[in-house]
Formats: sequence, C-alpha cells, structure tokens
Amino acid sequence: MPTAIFNSFESGMIYAIMALGVYLTFRILDFPDMTVEGSFVTGASVAAIMIVNGFSPIMATFCAMLAGFVAGTMTGLLHTKGKINPLLAGILMMIALFSINLRIMGASNIPLLSQTTIITNISEAWSHTGLDYMFNGIFSIIGLGDSLPKTWGILIVMFIVVVMIQLGMSAFLKTDVGLALRATGDNEAMVKSFSAHTGNMKILGLAIGNALVAFSGALVAQYNGFSDIGMGIGIIVIGLASVIIGEALFGAKTIVRATLAVIGGAIIYRIVVTLALRVKFLDTGDVKLITALIVIGALVIPQISEKQKEKGRKKKRLKELQLRRIESTKGEEEFAAAKSDL
Repeated sequence: MPTAIFNSFESGMIYAIMALGVYLTFRILDFPDMTVEGSFVTGASVAAIMIVNGFSPIMATFCAMLAGFVAGTMTGLLHTKGKINPLLAGILMMIALFSINLRIMGASNIPLLSQTTIITNISEAWSHTGLDYMFNGIFSIIGLGDSLPKTWGILIVMFIVVVMIQLGMSAFLKTDVGLALRATGDNEAMVKSFSAHTGNMKILGLAIGNALVAFSGALVAQYNGFSDIGMGIGIIVIGLASVIIGEALFGAKTIVRATLAVIGGAIIYRIVVTLALRVKFLDTGDVKLITALIVIGALVIPQISEKQKEKGRKKKRLKELQLRRIESTKGEEEFAAAKSDL
C-alpha cells in the first residue's frame, strides 16, 4: 500500500501539469476544449518517436510541447477565424489528431522501456546524490521502512517542475496579457468594447493550455515506458476531475490558490483511483467508471453541503428574529408598566 500511494503522488504530479492546461482553457477562458484528448497523445507520440530515433529526451519533450502549442493554435483558429462552435472546433481537432498521431508514431504503440528517457536520467543522476539512503533511513527510524520507493528523485524533481509551472502561470495571469485573457473568459463583450482582440487571446490561451497538456503527455509516456494511441481517451475527464476536486477541497478565491488547488486535486484524484482499484470487486477496466463517479461526487457533494449550510444560516437568522421580537415585546410591556405607575 505505501508504494502504491507513493506512485500515486508521482503520477499525480505529472498529471497535474495536464490539469493546469485544462484549468487554463476551461476555467480561465471558459472554452470547452476537447483538443486535449488528442494533444495529450501528440505530446507522447512526438517525444516517443524522437527518443527512439536517438534524439535527446529533453529535446524530444520540448518538441512535444511545441506540437501541443501548434494543436491548440489550430483549434483557436478554427473557432476565431473559421467561426466554428468552440466545442465542435475542439472535437474536430481531436479527431484530426488521432490520424496525425498515428502518422507520427507509425504504429499504435511505441515501447520506451529500453530507451534513455528523462525519467531514467533523473533516476541515474539522483542515485549519485545519496539522498535516497538518507530519506529511507529517516522513514525507517520513524517506523515507515516497509515498501519504501527505489528512488525519491522522480517525485522531488517533478514537484519542482510543477511548482515552477504553477508559479509561472500565476505570474503570467497577473500580467496585462494575462488579465486580458482572464477578462476574455469572464466577459468577452466587455473586452471587445475596449477594442481588445479577444480572438488572439483565445488562440494564445488554447495554445498554452495544449502545450502544457502535450508536455504532460510526453512525461507520462516516459514515466510509463510507452506511448499508445489510446492513452488520451478520457483525459479531459481526468483533467476536469482534478480541477473540480481541487476547487471543492481547497477553494479558488485567488489565482495562486486556484492553481495550487488544481495540483492538489490531481494528486488526490490519483490516490482515490489507486485506493478504489484495491477494492476486490473492481479491476483496471473500471478506471473510467471510477473517474466518472469521482467527478459526479465532486460536483454533487459541494452542492448538498452548500444547501445544508444555507438551511443552517436561515435557521440561525430565524432564531435571531424571534429573539428580537421577544425582546421588543418585553420592552413594550415594561414601558406600559412604568407608565401606569406614574
């Protein structure tokens, strides 16, 4: 169990990058972008085919991000220049990317287990630091020495990468361009009235969002040891689940808090799925069902909780009014008694 939870933290960090991309398009831009189901695989396929052909894993991952950026740009152009419905534009690009991804890979699956990847590079570099021995020693002393991970390097490096992306996104959304991007999602008509080009803002937001999704796809392929044409199926639901869970548990009053909540939501989602799959009557084929149930719960439970809180506030308000009425009645009786004494 400890190893499974640790692996959930690792994968949760990688999927958090994808969730941040989904947050940018769905929450900031208010754009239902289905492109991510294709751009996630695009990032994985570009990275995988380049690594297999001898390119540096870092260069391959960078090119994967660039491919995602181009995919998001195309979706933005279909919507803004082609005047296609946002949802339909995303679906069309997702369908097109399925064939493009097959063309890139040349097959439905590319194994990477025998290749040098970013993950193997991190593990090798980390093994020379001696920090694994120190961390495992600390956990052994406090009685948590069973089933410790082989390396802490992947978790720590991915944590640093995710935090850097989160800080960069938070800073970007506070700039003039970032504020214009947020305003476009909040009230497009108002932004147009100030002579701002909302179309360019949408294209930029979709491009950055899909670049992050492709980056996550490239890292997931290297983490899992393969790239598969079907690995993007349902990825949009995973991203939305991470966003919704994070906002429900941690809130989203500020940009910094919202982006941190998305990261937390991605990690919690992976942990919940891992624990759910350990139930005897569930197997790996039930992952999509578990994801759907998690999203339903994340959407319904906060509403039920808010209704209960509202009922509590109404009851409290009613009691206060009743007490005021009783006090005012006593005051009138005392005044009448004093007047009669005179």
